[in-house]
Amino acid sequence: MTYVIAQPCVDLKDKACIDECPVDCIYEGERMLYIHPDECVDCGACEPVCPVEAIYYEDDTPEEWADYYKANVEFFDDLGSPGGAAKMGLIPKDHPLVAVHPPQAQDDS
Repeated sequence: MTYVIAQPCVDLKDKACIDECPVDCIYEGERMLYIHPDECVDCGACEPVCPVEAIYYEDDTPEEWADYYKANVEFFDDLGSPGGAAKMGLIPKDHPLVAVHPPQAQDDS
């Protein structure tokens, strides 16, 4: 089991979760963040700090966003397990599910 970042993160990328992650397993794609399923230690530190409630324990992901589990896993198909997001920086791609998602307006308040 692992944590999953879902649709509310698309075009937001607040990154508070990155600061809280003790194992550096949250990677940055072009339009959203992704949790590496093999590097996540299921501590849950990321979940409460997400301002848009985009992070869920795998089994608790709302049905409407269930495909985001697959998106988080498949994002790493060609990357393998880099062993830490900090050294990777922005990864210039997204999972196809995210890439085709209509742009989400950001609240600047």
